[in-house]
Order: sequence, then structure tokens, then C-alpha cells
Amino acid sequence: MKYYFAPMEGITGYIHRNAFQAFFPGIDKYITAFIAPNQHGKLSSRERNDILPEHNEGMRVVPQLLTNNADDFILTAKKLKDFGYDEINLNLGCPSKTVVSKYRGSGFLAKPQELDRFLCEIFDRTEADISVKTRIGRDSPEEFHRLMEIYNQYPLKELIIHPRTQQDFYKNSPNLEVFAQALAMSTCPVCYNGDIFTAEDLEVFRARFPDVDKVMLGRGLLVNPMLIESAERGEALDQERIRRFHDRVYSGYREVLSGDKVILFKMKELWCYMIHLFPDSKKHAKRIRKSERLAAYEDAVDALFRECRAQEPDREPEDRSSEGKETLI
Repeated sequence: MKYYFAPMEGITGYIHRNAFQAFFPGIDKYITAFIAPNQHGKLSSRERNDILPEHNEGMRVVPQLLTNNADDFILTAKKLKDFGYDEINLNLGCPSKTVVSKYRGSGFLAKPQELDRFLCEIFDRTEADISVKTRIGRDSPEEFHRLMEIYNQYPLKELIIHPRTQQDFYKNSPNLEVFAQALAMSTCPVCYNGDIFTAEDLEVFRARFPDVDKVMLGRGLLVNPMLIESAERGEALDQERIRRFHDRVYSGYREVLSGDKVILFKMKELWCYMIHLFPDSKKHAKRIRKSERLAAYEDAVDALFRECRAQEPDREPEDRSSEGKETLI
């Protein structure tokens, strides 16, 4: 089984990626948080830092683009090729309303004719391989049959399927019936993404889809960085390694960011997920949430690791998406 790390905007940048690879080297491919191409092909400083080869050594990293403009995609793909990237991932899965309202991400799925023309143009004019991360429709699963007909016309490197519609956001269960139909229809390799949070979840998925050899994990890895090791080798949680991973991320942010507030914002985003590893940690979560200075934060984290024992969670984490979230922050 090959494992991909799904992008989570604001969290899985190169600082987190390097720390994760150092302590949990079981990822076959990392997808970057999306880059929004523009007509000049310029990258923001954040986007550039995230894809610089020297920031991603020893890892297979694939930049992701979010756009419905073929010229912008092609221009940015050329820029990325100059950095040495031979694969680009197209984001047709983002369910954010601000993205969808502009017919980008999963919003683009509502315009199949325009999507078809877009794919025709980018495959004709892009030298790099192109993979696609998609949902099964904007409004209804019934849309996906037509979308699969479109995808099958092009030489996709692979198709990463999150079997929810945009309207589902991250609610309801992934539609595995539609995923099974897509698997039977697809002419390119397929990777599954959606709601695998525990080793048991992965075991159940494998039993149902034994021919699927690629899985993309996101929130599950943010909660439990040892999810793959638990699933593959039955390894117990190593609290000391998790602590050292945390410390590497924290140190990385302190090196590149300035100001307690900015650094703490990044770390509290990560704790929105990782706190689920620690049952009965309510008072520690509160201390982390209320910390306003690095010293207070460090004391709170020290107390959590000293007084609580990490356990593999038996449920999915709360939705920490950008819309309607009630985070640790």
C-alpha cells in the first residue's frame, strides 16, 4: 500500500512536512497546499518557500494548483517545472464556499463542458504529468458518471477520489458505492481519500477494496502521526517520538516566524487535531488555548506530555475546516 499525505492549508507546509518525514517516514507522496495561479505565473513568498527543492529534500512532493483558467495553470506549471517538478495535481475537491463560488475546486465540477475544455487545453500544453483530486460532484453523486467519462478521455497520472459532494463538505459518510463504480470505470490509477482515522478504518477499507493500492490520509495523520505504523506493523504509540516531532515543528516555526502570537497560532492549529491523542486532556487543552506567550505555551505542553498518555483515538476528529469551525485557537 502506498500512502499520500493530503494537504491541509495552514498546517502541512514544509516545516510540518520536514518534521513529519524525519520522525514518521512512511509517506510515499506529499501534496502541497494549493497554489492559486495568476496570469503572471508568479508565486507568493509562502508558495515559493513551500515548493523550494531545498525545503523538500528526500521527499516526493507534488504541487497542487487550484484554478479554472487553463492559461494560468499552464504558466504556473512551467514555473514549477523550472523548480524540478514533474507532476502537478489539479484541485477539483476543495469544498470551501469562497472557492466554489468562483467555480474553482469542487465548484468546477458543476460545469462539465467547461471542465472538459480546460482539461483538453492543459493536457495539450503541459509537459509535466497531471493528476487530479476530485469530489464526486457539486450537488449530487449522480454527477460523477459524467465526470468519469470526461476524466477517462485524458492521460491522468492518477485520479484521487474523495467520495463526497461539495454539498456534503465533510459531513455524512463517504459514498463507497459511487467510489466502487468509479474504480470500475476509471482508465487511470485510482487513489482513495476520505475518513480513514484509525488502523481499523484502514483494515475495513482494504477488505472491501483489496485492489486499491493507494490511499491519501489527511486528518487521520494530523491526529495520529503513527497511524500508518499502527496499521502496517501494529506498533503502539511512541509518546516520546510524538513529543520530539512536536518540538521539531515548534522549533521550525520559531526559526522562520516572528512574534509569539504568529507562532502560537500555527501550533494551536496543529493541536486542534493532535489533542485527540490525549483522552482526559481538557484542562491541558484549555491551557494551550489560552496561552499568549511562548513560555506559557511551553509549560502547558510540558504538563500535557508529563500528565497524559497518548492513545490511538477511536473516532474521527471534529471538523476543523475553515468554515464554521470552533477550534482550539
